[in-house]
Amino acid sequence: MPNPSNVQIAPAEGKLGVLIPGMGAVTTTFIAGLEAMKRGLGKPIGSLTQLGTIRLGKRTEGRSPFIRDFVPLARPEDLVVGCWDIFEDNAYEAAVKAGVLEMPLLEQVKEPLSAVRPMKAVFDRTFVKRLDGPNVKSARTKRDAAEMLIDDIRQFRERTGVQRTIMIWCGSTEVYHEAAPVHASLKDFECGLQKNDPEISPSQMYAYAALKSGVPYANGAPHMTTDSPALLELARTMNLPVAGKDYKSGQTFMKTLIAPGLKSRLLGLSGWFSTNILGNRDGEVLDEPGSFRSKEVSKSSALEYILQKDLYPDLYRDFYHKVRIEYYPPRGDAKEGWDNIDIFGWLGYPMQIKINFLCRDSILAAPLVLDIVLFMDLAQRAGMRGVQEWLSFYFKAPMHAPEVYPEHDIFIQLMKLKNTLRWMRGEELITHLGLEYYD
Repeated sequence: MPNPSNVQIAPAEGKLGVLIPGMGAVTTTFIAGLEAMKRGLGKPIGSLTQLGTIRLGKRTEGRSPFIRDFVPLARPEDLVVGCWDIFEDNAYEAAVKAGVLEMPLLEQVKEPLSAVRPMKAVFDRTFVKRLDGPNVKSARTKRDAAEMLIDDIRQFRERTGVQRTIMIWCGSTEVYHEAAPVHASLKDFECGLQKNDPEISPSQMYAYAALKSGVPYANGAPHMTTDSPALLELARTMNLPVAGKDYKSGQTFMKTLIAPGLKSRLLGLSGWFSTNILGNRDGEVLDEPGSFRSKEVSKSSALEYILQKDLYPDLYRDFYHKVRIEYYPPRGDAKEGWDNIDIFGWLGYPMQIKINFLCRDSILAAPLVLDIVLFMDLAQRAGMRGVQEWLSFYFKAPMHAPEVYPEHDIFIQLMKLKNTLRWMRGEELITHLGLEYYD
């Protein structure tokens, strides 16, 4: 029998605004993909919201609708994108320079891409040391800069006539910082904005501006933003959902596939060495040690949580984990990841697994951006505020309640996501117990 739900979901009427700090490879691939889909030039491969199905009830019932038909999602053609960037290029020019998509496709979507011009960005080289650009706001204080962003959001809404808005970070990875006194409460944070506290990053100013404007915020990078007490307090006060952090697109995606399999068969791990080469702007930024440290932390945490060495000391207590990212310009956005995995089995006998993943960074990330935007909008219309842990499926370092550990196993994450959708629609949760077929 269906499980009655008290969740009331407002309809997805009108246009949905998507505000994106950072208009580089991921963002332009995402925008070009939306325009290509509108024209029948390509399909949203990799998107759970567009191609995924969800089983309802018993296997014998044969009910497996598309997710997009099961929950009231905004349509991709109703998305209106606005961006900030430190460079002045329009989205077409930025896409050409990013070199992800081939020119025959870009030429077919040149007109709509050329119309997307970036707003001046809030930028601080202290937090992104390898980049600099001319399209930057000039503000006396960080408070002034945040107010400028709030005004940008207001003008975007007025100019486009969107009914709802989501902000999602697709900018560069900022230098690693831990929470400071300024992040302890909203009051501390707002005082810090006025006093130009050096611990307040540009991404935190974007998130603050979004939340103050009633806009949900998702963080696609590994640095600290809404996972701070101050901004979580603001999200709860404004009744807004937040999610993050760091898109799980390439090598960590592989780890969250392989590690649960090793653990399920109780095979031991001696060491896991991971290295990447990539040549896009992300690779250039991560070539700086401070920014790499942010990425290293988010990429390293998945194995530790999945393998639970305290529960399985004979298998995982002493494994060695090394992560490397190397900037290699000739490769561009075509990232290559190598993993050497030293495992052991029956009686401790050693074995190896080697993975060579020749992937395309932005091709993997673009459908994640689409899904996160659509699900965050759904959460907002359903009145779901605060951390959206059910969206952990999309992130390397998923946000979570302080009293629980984050779930990194991608199969558990997907089950949690789909059960959340079932719960929202009053359908029975799927346990996979299956005893009812054999009574």
